[in-house]
Amino acid sequence: MEFEQIIEQPFSDPALLQTALTHSSYANQHKNMEYNEKLEFLGDAVLQLAITEYIYRNFPQKTEGELTKLRALIVCEASLHQVAMDWNLGSYIRMSKGEELTGGRERAALLADGVEAVIAAVYLDQGMETAKKFVVKSFMEIIDMADRNEIVLDYKTSLQEILQENGEIDIRYELIRYEGPPHRRKFYSKVVIDSITMGKGEGFSKKESEQLAAKDALGKYVKAEDTHE
Repeated sequence: MEFEQIIEQPFSDPALLQTALTHSSYANQHKNMEYNEKLEFLGDAVLQLAITEYIYRNFPQKTEGELTKLRALIVCEASLHQVAMDWNLGSYIRMSKGEELTGGRERAALLADGVEAVIAAVYLDQGMETAKKFVVKSFMEIIDMADRNEIVLDYKTSLQEILQENGEIDIRYELIRYEGPPHRRKFYSKVVIDSITMGKGEGFSKKESEQLAAKDALGKYVKAEDTHE
């Protein structure tokens, strides 16, 4: 199966992976078909244990509180969504046409659940040790970023905090345009700082487009700061 090559994890029982990649909307259209909801439940527990054990062993200098905060950054919807994007998971999940038309293949929560389901499938197929190695490999970049405090879950708040360190600055978000049918509408936004457009973003919701506009502005701000140093 092509997806096994992408995640670099072969399966002895491909049916487990197929179930992990099956959304309830698809199963509801096919009688007696299993879907990934229960695997998500199991995968969440496997993920928590794998990450907890890894950071416990590899960050001995951190306190319990620091480890708890680190784990929260690593095991969250935003991080799971990033792993899903790395895997191109949305292209492989089986879902109903209706779910697909309403943006299911890009929906963060759906993709995050899918990652947990895949983790559970690896655990059931290969056992805990292989599952733990699979989790660490898949999340290593996120673990490193979390340790360096480089994970940003709310770009708008981060941008505001950075720019207003030295006083009040006018920051506003404007919708440039939107396009597409109601069930698949794409939004384009910009962030304007003191009357200057500093970033642009696009997404399948106004909120997402604003967050990505803020991310764009943050990237430009960091580059400008590096240039001035």
